Amino acid sequence: MRHTFQTEQWLPFPVETVFDFFANPKNLPRLMPAWQKARIDQATLVPPPFRPGSDPFNPGPETVAAGKGTRMTISFLPFPHAPFRLPWDAEITDFEWDNHFCDVQHRGPFAYWKHCHRLEPQIRGALRGALLCDHVEYELPLGPLGELAHHLFVRHQMERIFHDRHRLTAELMSPAHSEP
Repeated sequence: MRHTFQTEQWLPFPVETVFDFFANPKNLPRLMPAWQKARIDQATLVPPPFRPGSDPFNPGPETVAAGKGTRMTISFLPFPHAPFRLPWDAEITDFEWDNHFCDVQHRGPFAYWKHCHRLEPQIRGALRGALLCDHVEYELPLGPLGELAHHLFVRHQMERIFHDRHRLTAELMSPAHSEP
């Protein structure tokens, strides 16, 4: 059975800044829980087309972004101190600068996974910022056992992971944060 999970986070940064952060694949492991020890094992980056409004002959500061067709394999621990890593093969299937991008799982822990990140400019108070909307469609393997796992802990784990991801995003995008 397919499930959906949606969450939003407002960030006090321009849409372009937030999009650049999420479209850069090096930030994915940094946004996963530390206990998972996530890492990118393999990546075939497909650069996106030039950002609308940019000068293709003088693009300015280099932005690393995983465009449509990018494929990556990440691996992570499925639970703290696990003696094995789980691989996750994903592909960017849709990409529109400063608006959205979507990834789908080709191999990994889910029977189906599609995650879309959408951004829209939003003002809160006097601050201009960006509203990040995550929409995930997913299905667990193992039929009825997968459904039981979903009700017992997977849904709650998704909520916790995205709660942590919101906290990490705010920390990592903070001007005071320095990269490792």
